[in-house]
Amino acid sequence: MMKSNQSTVSEFILLGLPIQPEDQAVYFALFLAMYLTTVLGNLLIILLIRLDSYLHTPMYFFLSHLAFTDISFSSVTAPKMLMNMLTHSQSISYAGCVSQIYFFLLFGCIDNFLLTSMAYDRYVAICHPLHYTTIMSQGLCVLLVMVSWVFSSTNGLVHTLLFAHLSLFRDNTVHHFFCDLSALLKLSISDTTINELVILTLAVVVITVPFICILVSYGHIGATILRTPSIKGICKALSTCGSHLCVVSLYYGAIIGLYFFPSSNNTNDKDVIVAVLYTVVTPMLNPFIYSLRNRDINGALRKTLSRRLCSH
Repeated sequence: MMKSNQSTVSEFILLGLPIQPEDQAVYFALFLAMYLTTVLGNLLIILLIRLDSYLHTPMYFFLSHLAFTDISFSSVTAPKMLMNMLTHSQSISYAGCVSQIYFFLLFGCIDNFLLTSMAYDRYVAICHPLHYTTIMSQGLCVLLVMVSWVFSSTNGLVHTLLFAHLSLFRDNTVHHFFCDLSALLKLSISDTTINELVILTLAVVVITVPFICILVSYGHIGATILRTPSIKGICKALSTCGSHLCVVSLYYGAIIGLYFFPSSNNTNDKDVIVAVLYTVVTPMLNPFIYSLRNRDINGALRKTLSRRLCSH
């Protein structure tokens, strides 16, 4: 809704997903099921890690934080999208939009840093197994998580404050299902040069650098595996990294597809579809990846279920 002639806005209109009105009910049920699976699946992982003392290790410490972040990351966009589909309302208040920008950037960046910490953990476990407990101390694990929160909070706050200074917009219609910062900047008639420069600069810190660190970690892991003469040792090393590699591939594959190969125009449906992939689909798949490919998680689930059954 436009305010007077100054093109300031009190709300934005989210056009949502590129689906036909008659298909809204089907897609609502599908995305509701996916969101509930994301929340319940990741909560289950957190609960299992909390209850099973065997899982009180650095890798599962990071995994529990990743599960919490995935719930939060998906909750930033999915509930509003589902509510808009249910009520056939497309509006979001200006304050709600700004809040969505901040928390989307916050939890998205924490995901990056946690995946990097997990890659470093696997590097130390495979390349320096004798020093693993010394290097990956509880203090270092807590420090890595705290640094992730500090950097991510700062990144989100900088972008949010810079966006809040943009008061003039040519339109309030966003071709997305959430308040995507890049889509909103295209609507502004204020000078967005600083915003775009900061996006490029901080993207190097919160996306490119973590991704390079992950590649370097797995480069060292690969070199160590190739030097291992034992097939059993190779299989064991691969089994400890398989789940993490799957999650990294899904997460960074979507980001690279969206930001390194952008659409030629802001109405292209590809951006929206890719955004659904990394905001809804990937957080939902993480519990399945870690449970199906991880003997420790499966073992903890069986032990927890058996204890519950025996108690009755």
